[in-house]
Amino acid sequence: MKTDYQTIQVELRDHVAVFTMNNPPVNQLSAQFRADLAEALNEAYGDEGVNAIVLTGSGKNFIAGADITEIQGVKNKEELVAGMLEGMKFMNVIETGTTPVVAAINGNCLGGGLEIAMCCHYRVAVKGVNLGQPEVQIGLIPGAGGTQRLPRLIGLRHALEMITIGKPIKSEVAHQRGLVEEITDSENLVDAAVKAAGRFVAGELKVSLRATRNRHHWIPSAAEKTAMMDFTKAMTAAQAKGYIAPFKAVEAIDKGLSYDIDVDLKREADLFADCAVSDVANNLIGIFLNTRAAGKLPRIEGIEPAEIKKVAMLGGGVMGSGILNLLLKGGFETMLWDINDDALEKGVGLVRKTFDYPIKKKKMKAADLEAMIENQLTTTSSLEDLKDVDLIIEAVLEDMKVKQDIWKKLENVCRSDVVFATNTSALPITEMASILNDPGRMIGLHFFNPAHRMMLLEIICAAKTSDETLATSVSFARAIKKIPIVVNDGPGFYVTRQLIALMGAAVYLTADGVDGEHIEAAMVDFGMPMGPATLADLTGIDIGYHVGKTFEKRLGKRYAVHPLTEAIYQTGCYGRKTGAGYFDYSGNQPVPNPKVVEVVQKYLRNNKVTPKEMSKEEIIDAMLALGINEAALMMEEGICDRPQDMDLAMIYGTGFPPYRGGILRYADKWGLKNVYDTLVGLEKHYGERFKPADLIKEMAEEGRTFYI
Repeated sequence: MKTDYQTIQVELRDHVAVFTMNNPPVNQLSAQFRADLAEALNEAYGDEGVNAIVLTGSGKNFIAGADITEIQGVKNKEELVAGMLEGMKFMNVIETGTTPVVAAINGNCLGGGLEIAMCCHYRVAVKGVNLGQPEVQIGLIPGAGGTQRLPRLIGLRHALEMITIGKPIKSEVAHQRGLVEEITDSENLVDAAVKAAGRFVAGELKVSLRATRNRHHWIPSAAEKTAMMDFTKAMTAAQAKGYIAPFKAVEAIDKGLSYDIDVDLKREADLFADCAVSDVANNLIGIFLNTRAAGKLPRIEGIEPAEIKKVAMLGGGVMGSGILNLLLKGGFETMLWDINDDALEKGVGLVRKTFDYPIKKKKMKAADLEAMIENQLTTTSSLEDLKDVDLIIEAVLEDMKVKQDIWKKLENVCRSDVVFATNTSALPITEMASILNDPGRMIGLHFFNPAHRMMLLEIICAAKTSDETLATSVSFARAIKKIPIVVNDGPGFYVTRQLIALMGAAVYLTADGVDGEHIEAAMVDFGMPMGPATLADLTGIDIGYHVGKTFEKRLGKRYAVHPLTEAIYQTGCYGRKTGAGYFDYSGNQPVPNPKVVEVVQKYLRNNKVTPKEMSKEEIIDAMLALGINEAALMMEEGICDRPQDMDLAMIYGTGFPPYRGGILRYADKWGLKNVYDTLVGLEKHYGERFKPADLIKEMAEEGRTFYI
């Protein structure tokens, strides 16, 4: 038989054809790969010298799923269903054929990869590799038999968990549950698979009995299935609001698992197509692809980033300790600088606390943490000790003079190629860098609290930040497993200013007589993790006030602090940290704070404002219109001009609902003409803060969208 295909190499071992699948970068099921695999299998089936087949992958992947770019934007459901059914025929040929096929799972076995493995008659996996059906994470369900074959192999409960949550399991767990028959070391994998194939040839194992479709012992009784599905439906309804795929997956399993799997597979294809043609899937696939492309900017294309081995952290507070957690996990040689020994001791203690959760969950051992700290972390209160580091990240007091004094001293200590990164969330980085002889070495690395958990890293270029500094910073972000979003310097940078604008309409609505609780409920119903009042209490009303005053000073009259905001600030109730803000936290449950309630009522009385009824849709329109407008203003100012990055920043940095695709994807769906008309009406009623950006007006008139 033919031994060399574009994406598959075939080697014959003792009448066993070993297919090594090699479709970089992750062995995706692209059209070429599928064609090669079908041709190779057909040749093997027709070759009398081939008694069995072994499928294995290359590198770190067996098959890491389908090529989702083929699905993105698909709108014709009928054509998609027809294509899915053809794909299922191919899978069925593997499963029902007389030639035994063994999956030698060398690495990630996800989505369509696991579905192919489940069509095989035996599965051997390397220890520690991932197996899963993660399709729900991009708005889809398994579409090549996963909803029907997985429950037959591991039972309904475990299959529901894997399919509706999308979280993969390790091969050791897969072995315990019966998803794989053997686990072994990588160097023994193919030998073990060939040996298993020999058991079929010798008649020890029977292909028909090993076919997944013929395994019925895990199919539950009607009563058991009803109880499990009722529970799952209730959980899904509570946890998956706004999404489609988890509900479709539950439906596929609930109506399936019959003794006629082919009928069940046709239903799965139809439900998969329902998901694939939805806006939710299109949005989630876009987020997935844009996340992979984050930080890949034309500005730094071809520039080799500097190698970062040793990193210094200035300040071991809450933010600094979270960043140190990332550095230690990333394997960096790390230094912690702080003002004295007491501060250093406290900082190391906070670092240890950042590892409490993984230790509690037994994802790491306390002894491993201590070894990490002993081997990787050095502490010092002398800036001179930082002379041989490659990168310095600063998270000290938010005071321009304090920061500039430190950086000026470090410029005389460090090599000229050391990157200087500030974690400031408010101070202008261009001004901070102005005291340096080489301001090009300074950049903003804005981590989000808690730094060791939040996926976003906002990278801020000052006016003179060099391309080399930017390239190194983006590379570093990836090394610590962050999603890098690059923006330019400006008040609030991108995320803070965007979030404040998104939630900023709330005070205007409240001052217009709209009940604050209705505003909270509308934003949570929209999909935000919390409403504007809850968010203000969490971050600190005083902090929000001072940021607002900074915007007013630096961005002009449009950003004038609302009189009601001023009055609420004067109460001295700043949120959770003072025990009360918009809500009072002294009891078991937060309740409206009487002091703030009285301030609002007094404002309404003095301004002769009566209570106003407003629908959730009207509230959401007002809130989103102001947020979209702010994004357009920042585009005009050159803060950021990449819609995909701006949407990623909102999703990963603020909790904007992923199924909506991001604030600008939402704007496109709403229609820029509708956004513009809404803003015009709001400006007439509430004033200049809602004046449409010129860009919004132009896009509305020309019928343009943020995404082409």
